[in-house]
Amino acid sequence: MITITGTVGANGKYLVTGMPVDTNTHAVLKLSFENLTSGTNLALCAGSVADFNAGNVGLQLSDSGGPGFVFLTIIDTHKIAGKVIYVLRAVGSANSEFRLIVD
Repeated sequence: MITITGTVGANGKYLVTGMPVDTNTHAVLKLSFENLTSGTNLALCAGSVADFNAGNVGLQLSDSGGPGFVFLTIIDTHKIAGKVIYVLRAVGSANSEFRLIVD
């Protein structure tokens, strides 16, 4: 298990993985996603580097509510193979802190 915390800044996006997911097997990935900033909503996404650069959702893995709401996503790694994982701000304009737990 790994915990990642970050802040979606002025550009409205945060790259979580530095390279696309590389897997040739079917395995279950559990993602726990939480927005820590009131007044904003975030989306946890998987997509191409071009999707991230353009601020496009690609495949939405999770959405966020306000602080205190934690959302669980269970997905087969094969569905996100070749994609990067990133966070986009969907609502609000303030810097938005988040917590992502990957298991």
